[in-house]
Amino acid sequence: MATAVDNTSWLRDEIAGLKEQGLFNSIRTIESPMDGWVEIEGKRVLNFCANNYLGLANHPAIKEAAKQAIDQYGVGPGAVRSIAGTMTLHDQLEERLARFKKVEATITMQSGFTANLAVIPALVGRGDTIFSDGLNHASIIDGCRLSRATVVRYEHNDLDDLRQKIKETDITGRAIIISDGVFSMDGDLADLPGLYEIARENGFLMMVDDAHGEGVLGEGGRGIVDHFGLHGKVDVEVGTMSKAFGVVGGVIAGSQTIIDWLRQRARPFLFSSAMTIPDVAACLQAIDMLEESTELVDRLWSNGEFFQHGLKEMGFDTGHTETPIIPVMLGEAKLAREFSKRLFEEGVFAMAIAYPTVARGAARIRVMNTAAHTQDDLKMGLEAFKRVGEALEVI
Repeated sequence: MATAVDNTSWLRDEIAGLKEQGLFNSIRTIESPMDGWVEIEGKRVLNFCANNYLGLANHPAIKEAAKQAIDQYGVGPGAVRSIAGTMTLHDQLEERLARFKKVEATITMQSGFTANLAVIPALVGRGDTIFSDGLNHASIIDGCRLSRATVVRYEHNDLDDLRQKIKETDITGRAIIISDGVFSMDGDLADLPGLYEIARENGFLMMVDDAHGEGVLGEGGRGIVDHFGLHGKVDVEVGTMSKAFGVVGGVIAGSQTIIDWLRQRARPFLFSSAMTIPDVAACLQAIDMLEESTELVDRLWSNGEFFQHGLKEMGFDTGHTETPIIPVMLGEAKLAREFSKRLFEEGVFAMAIAYPTVARGAARIRVMNTAAHTQDDLKMGLEAFKRVGEALEVI
């Protein structure tokens, strides 16, 4: 009998190294619905980890819409839409999203990550140029790689550096500027008006990934383009329904021409099944709720401002956030892991964020406020941060 060859010993060494550096990510298991409070290991803890901005992930109306859709349409779409046909609900969602986003058309994907993998390679390719913000999300980075276009990275939110990079680049084909709208680890906003002006001056396409602005920024959560009043000027908006909408799925919004092209050439649309029926129905219900009232969006922002003010008063460094995302900057990964561990002991679930998600030496606790939190919840959370911060001599 042949002796088995161990080809994975190097992986064990790498994992051991991650643990030594405090970079090994242990994922906790949630034993309850996603909400402002969750149950983990039999313990009820205040949840500051989820991107469930509006508290819709466990909302009764969202759940009921999903249940009714299952009774009427079943669960799965059966295959890719371009082969098996599309379902009524998918068409309805894309029409409603277009009206909500104030664009000509939209196309939905399985996730926000998939949406970036779909749109970037469909618009640019070998011989073209992408100008990408230095802190863009991994899905944008991967979409750029798949396109095989030349990628020019400019310093985060630095328009002067972008202009300089454009001058230094030999552009022979198409060119596009791509930026996140809200940067998920820092909570700051892209200078979208400035980026649009640069794109307009140079005749470039302009794309923004609004994953953390969808349901958060703009009138009733219509996003960063609405926030800056740039309708009809930004060529492509990529969004997600996995965060503020409380469900799952991605959306690409823009002109009818761009959306028609994506239906012909976007590989995740052509080669992977669509969103499931209950997901689509739940997203339609979320749009209904956002169009009916701004209450949840308003509460989200009020909670974020309250919590950030409390942290700053204690002496925590919350970076340059402009949104309900609050980074508590700690520096070293081991410190951030220990801080998170002690918060959990205090009844607060707030995970450490470290390399490679953020740069080395920039580890942090990222606090995700939601409309599902009450003022009493936030006060309890602030007290826990204070006790842990004092114990670890951070404040």
